[in-house]
Amino acid sequence: NEVTGLYSHLEGIPKALLPGVGGKKILDFWWEVVNTRQLFSEVYLITNADKYKYYERWATANDFPVENIINDGTTTGETRLGAVADLELLVRSKKFSDDVLVVAGDMLCEDLNFDISEVIKFFKFKKGELAIYYEMEEGEKSETRGIVEVCPCTNRITKFYEKPSPNITQSRLASVVFYCFRAETLPTLGEYLEGHPDVDDRVLGKYLEWLINKDKAPVFGMKLPTGFQLIGNVGLSEYKKWLSHYSAKQHGSAVKSITCCSYARIGIMGNPSDGFYGKTIAMTISNFWADVTIHESKKLVLVPHPLNDPTEFGSLQDLHGISRKEGYLGGLRLLQATCKKFYQYCSQQGIALAKRNFTLKYDTNIPRQVGLAGSSAIVSATLKCLMKFYDLTDDDLQKPLRASFILNVETEELFITAGLQDRVVQVYEGLVYMDFSKELMETRGYGNYLNMDISCAPQFWLAYLGDPSDSGKIHSNVRQRWLNGDSDVVAAMKAFAELTDLAKTAMETRNFPELAELMNKNFELRRSIYTDACLGNGNLRMVELGRKYGSAVKLPGSGGAVIGLCLDPDNLVDLKKTFQESGFVVCDVVPCDPSTSLKK
Repeated sequence: NEVTGLYSHLEGIPKALLPGVGGKKILDFWWEVVNTRQLFSEVYLITNADKYKYYERWATANDFPVENIINDGTTTGETRLGAVADLELLVRSKKFSDDVLVVAGDMLCEDLNFDISEVIKFFKFKKGELAIYYEMEEGEKSETRGIVEVCPCTNRITKFYEKPSPNITQSRLASVVFYCFRAETLPTLGEYLEGHPDVDDRVLGKYLEWLINKDKAPVFGMKLPTGFQLIGNVGLSEYKKWLSHYSAKQHGSAVKSITCCSYARIGIMGNPSDGFYGKTIAMTISNFWADVTIHESKKLVLVPHPLNDPTEFGSLQDLHGISRKEGYLGGLRLLQATCKKFYQYCSQQGIALAKRNFTLKYDTNIPRQVGLAGSSAIVSATLKCLMKFYDLTDDDLQKPLRASFILNVETEELFITAGLQDRVVQVYEGLVYMDFSKELMETRGYGNYLNMDISCAPQFWLAYLGDPSDSGKIHSNVRQRWLNGDSDVVAAMKAFAELTDLAKTAMETRNFPELAELMNKNFELRRSIYTDACLGNGNLRMVELGRKYGSAVKLPGSGGAVIGLCLDPDNLVDLKKTFQESGFVVCDVVPCDPSTSLKK
């Protein structure tokens, strides 16, 4: 139906040999992907007699072995064999005894810059067949694709629907002709053909549907964070539409950088019971945050922060002073550990990442070593950047699991003692109630997390040490005592959880005098099991000053800072002056409302 003449030179050319994104032929992209001797002993191309000469000419120009082009002898749609019969022809004629990768070389892929070795590695790891899938874009119709339902725990495809009618499944995960088959499965091709003589049933999607739903074969799914189009018989309008769409997306993603933000947090109630099957309420605050920026680059580069990762000093005395105050561990290790864990997670979960390098840098104004979750904020922001850069969605790494991921970066990679609270509130943002009950944690690996109305939070104040070198070692030996079943510690953690439930009710009913009493009880309970020696003189001094002015006071984190709730405005003015005159930094807490926050 093309009347302009602009595309008349493409008439009769096979779809695989049409120009793709950037002008390169669609098949050229796929040939680059699979032309790897370390992974594939041979590469074959199956076509019909009508288009054979086109592919022969392409092969001679692209160093593809012409003898590996298989001609199925058909010339029309009416006489076609069907993709399953074509594949069976190849397997039988070449006497295959190895595993095979099958790809439709005429699919237009949004981004073919993925690592095929990761696909093969995941296929070998899972010990079953493998089907690649992607998440459909808005506007794509499920009845035009093979739709899969995938178990998020095992990656096994539980159901396969070939071009299902609307409302058959809620899944938006589309399978394409991109499969790995084990050698022992290949004989089922002949079995399938015997039972399906109709050529319309001899498409690979229906074969997969039969293999999964009826034969109950172990077929696993691997997600590519990209899109696929021009599948099957399509017209010129579809070709123009998707070529333009993917070209625009590729151009946009190549030139822009991505910046993500995570905020500091204050623990309002229940901390530190999050690491002991307790309950907590915490809130992210807009006073302080960490920014991480990522952009594509030729090499993968992690940029040291000029203040937090110093490599040059004014003098030996300067080095001594900075090291004494800031320590030796900056933020660069957090970026590196997050990247390492991210790659590991995607490999294990069957998510093939694009072969794109990047430059990653961070900045933060969260005060160090005062228990405001500065480290986890950098990890959280880094993870956001990586997910956006590689086009991962919330379905690929859901919020509850994202918090656990961030914790694992710190505990497993960097051996930082920490609990889930900070990571949960930085993922969910705002005011969050968290239940880490043992039953929940052991059955599903995460707790029950609930965003509360941000207006439930009263006006808190925050103070922290200007020199946090005496912030104490808050966790002390409490964990070991808890593991040993110490009755005092076990009872205290249970009491923290009870205080949290009472605080939730007090906040929801705006009973702030009750909340103030509960905050004081939280601190005294913590003091009873951690002792003054572990809390440190600086923390105790801030609590003492706050209470002098009738304010409720408690530690919002591991030490070095306090939060307070002063219901008398006049006393609050005097309280701030006294804190400032005593060498502490003090400010009003600005809640972070995720619905209105400008920094993301």
